[in-house]
Amino acid sequence: MSEPKKLFIKTYGCQMNVYDSERMAEALGGKGYIQVQTPDDADMILMNTCHIREKAAEKVYSELGRFKKLKEAKPDLKIGVAGCVAQAEGEEIMARQPMVDLVVGPQSYHRLPAMEEAVQQGKKAVDTDFPEEDKFDTLNKRPRATRGPTAFLTVQEGCDKFCAFCVVPYTRGAEVSRPKERILREAADLVEAGVREITLLGQNVNAYHGHEKGLAGLIWELDKIDGLERIRFTTSHPNDMDDALIEAHGTCDKLMPYLHLPVQSGSDKILKAMNRKHTRDDYFRLIDRIRDARPDLLLSGDFIVGFPGETDQDFEDTMGLVRRVGYGQAYSFKYSTRPGTPAAEKAQLPDEVMNERLQALQALLTEQQVATQNSMVGKEVSVLFEKAGRQEGQMIGKSEYLHAVHATAPAEVKGTIRRVRILESRTNSLHGELI
Repeated sequence: MSEPKKLFIKTYGCQMNVYDSERMAEALGGKGYIQVQTPDDADMILMNTCHIREKAAEKVYSELGRFKKLKEAKPDLKIGVAGCVAQAEGEEIMARQPMVDLVVGPQSYHRLPAMEEAVQQGKKAVDTDFPEEDKFDTLNKRPRATRGPTAFLTVQEGCDKFCAFCVVPYTRGAEVSRPKERILREAADLVEAGVREITLLGQNVNAYHGHEKGLAGLIWELDKIDGLERIRFTTSHPNDMDDALIEAHGTCDKLMPYLHLPVQSGSDKILKAMNRKHTRDDYFRLIDRIRDARPDLLLSGDFIVGFPGETDQDFEDTMGLVRRVGYGQAYSFKYSTRPGTPAAEKAQLPDEVMNERLQALQALLTEQQVATQNSMVGKEVSVLFEKAGRQEGQMIGKSEYLHAVHATAPAEVKGTIRRVRILESRTNSLHGELI
């Protein structure tokens, strides 16, 4: 019996890439690969890339340069680039870095086994198509091996919104939803393997239409699965937050009181320039309705500062929106151009202006996050314990509000939900005791 080949996958970007990397590993598992944690003795290295952040392609080429010595020491090592940078760059990756053996886009990774055969025969393999076949139909059924208590599950891909700053419609394609039957089957398999919490993923997850009643209908179907105790979803668009989904937040016990709902800017002028198709008042009304349904909801968001044309008043409108809404968690970034997007053609703001605004926004968001964490001290939360902490006898898990919680507890609590009283708020986490 031949020794298994070793596969190292480096994953960049969002949770959807984490899910995709798992499926890539499973697809190549059928070709005799086992996944390893370092690239040093791997037989194949896959970089699953993200194209959202600034200079994403250049960072990929820089990382490939670091793998060059490994390739020189082990000529049979195969190196592949997957994901959104692969989709955007295509054959240009091999032209700039000839040591790359395969390039595969995010909609084509189910073809990896055939591509692996080609590269083993000394050929180069490139596939950045948007294939007609459903990659999820083609992929092997997920293995039943024991898993950790949480898992991601992609239900929707692509986006039809065409925000002026975003490359997702070009790298992931149009919105596509997986049929509910396949999602429910995969979810049941995950639960049988030990998963207790599933996060439903999509570039625009609340635009899911694989169930006749949308994402809310899917959530209620998942609610019926014995052993599945928690449901989350990300990332959402305000325009697709329908009445049924709002109601589910108030009535479905398994749907956690945490919502990531990006707004990007608090200025109507900038929202229009971004092609977001909603106003700040639309967002306010939506948040009020969701909080009426679930008063203890912890809200998360995304913000871009320095979008072309943003004035001091536009930025102050964003700060005002943040003060009005109050976020328990949020992510903020300086605008960076993406070639091929409408905003890339517009005059860019000076970097020093963007830096100053980002610092001010992050200070306000941090203040709100700290206040939210401090408000948890003395309260009881439900924690799904996932792993051991660095200190002996300590376990770490997530509360229903997605806070990381540390507690002194036996290893046996892993994979279970326990009540915990919060004693202390720390940087980016909470400390508590079992009740």
